[in-house]
Amino acid sequence: MHIIPKQQKLDPEQQRLLDLFERITPSERGSLLAFAEFLSQRSFQEAVAVDQSSPLEPKQLERPVDESVVKAIKRLSESYFMLERDQLLDETSSLMTSHIMQGRAAVEVIDELEALFEKHYQNYLSKS
Repeated sequence: MHIIPKQQKLDPEQQRLLDLFERITPSERGSLLAFAEFLSQRSFQEAVAVDQSSPLEPKQLERPVDESVVKAIKRLSESYFMLERDQLLDETSSLMTSHIMQGRAAVEVIDELEALFEKHYQNYLSKS
């Protein structure tokens, strides 16, 4: 199955990503797309003009029952919109990988994600 017609020229990175995408399961594709969305939000802070005189408060978004890790990352990214994504990237991707590749329970990983975002928020407050 090829998603893009062969005659369309892709750069090597695009082709590699497409090849990897085609090899994974539909549920893994959903995780990959959600993670890509997370990464694309990294520049959100730069695009939004923010009053730096006082620290921003996180949005209080309730944690749904039976939330997936992917949805938790989206919820936490939206809640803690003021945090720089670059600083969260390594730890977030490590937790996502432990869930997908090592089979760690979603609830356990989400608890750690919430603690991670809160820790980074506390660092944000201390720098404000």
